[in-house]
Amino acid sequence: MNARVAAPAWGLLVLAGQVLLPLAMRERLPDPLATHWGLGDRPDGSMPFTAYVAMVALVWAVPGLVLLATVRALTHRQGRMLWWGVLFGAGVFAFGMNVTTVLANLDAPGWREARLPGWAVLAIVGATLAVAVAAGYLGRGAPDEPAPAGPRPPLLRLRAGQRTVWVSHVANPWLAVVTAVAAAVIAVLAALSFAGIVPGELAVLVLPGLTLVLALGVLTSSVSVRAGDDRVVIQFGPLGWPVRRIPLSKIESAWAEVRHPSRVGGWGIRGLPGNATIMLRGGECLVLGYRTGGQLAISIDDTVRGASLINALINERVESSNAPPA
Repeated sequence: MNARVAAPAWGLLVLAGQVLLPLAMRERLPDPLATHWGLGDRPDGSMPFTAYVAMVALVWAVPGLVLLATVRALTHRQGRMLWWGVLFGAGVFAFGMNVTTVLANLDAPGWREARLPGWAVLAIVGATLAVAVAAGYLGRGAPDEPAPAGPRPPLLRLRAGQRTVWVSHVANPWLAVVTAVAAAVIAVLAALSFAGIVPGELAVLVLPGLTLVLALGVLTSSVSVRAGDDRVVIQFGPLGWPVRRIPLSKIESAWAEVRHPSRVGGWGIRGLPGNATIMLRGGECLVLGYRTGGQLAISIDDTVRGASLINALINERVESSNAPPA
């Protein structure tokens, strides 16, 4: 698919549907409309008709414009699959929520009488996932050309009984800023809600998403890697938690490799267990090759030195296991 043609066409189609659907049903909808449901099928929040039309337009226009702005980054297959999946999946989800809201309010005498069956939300989620997977598959394009192999890290020679440790750390300032902003917004929103300035319904609607952003930001804004003894230890966030420990017995070799977010599908933890990348910034990554054939890449500084020590420790283990008994 040609992203420069298909993406704007799809974006305009969804935007037109978002606006025209409620306008076409205007005479059969109450004002205000029910726009939020709690447990069950009874609404617990409403919105004026004009504000609703503006909201559904923005719900799609903002992420659509962000996706269009990142079209130049589609240089790797995994990034293309994610981009196309999000583009079409988000469009289906936004329009599907609009359709169910309009149908729930259709011919209702007032917003409190609107009814939303639970299966409707499940159907939208299912359709979103199906379309996202299909779009990602169709838009994946040609396989990536293999990255050029970098120079093999020099193998360190460790003296008998020598204990050597390598430690490196990297942080993403943008993720740290997003985390700080999320924390500040949560604090302000909670204070305003407690004071009665902001409706409790709005706080309940927004706080879960902000809390998720805060938690993910704390966990992925920085990473530290330590290699020594018989393991590689990866610590996340400023608190050094959670921690992942990888025994050297599971690692075949280590090397340095240049990777970028566009190649692995963005920032954060990308990929699947056994073949993943911890991407906090583009550039040098430490790649651990597992004996099972998988890989784990970590964007970190001083990767050549770290790979050299890990390979030396692996060789030391092999030599000690092959040494004849005394």
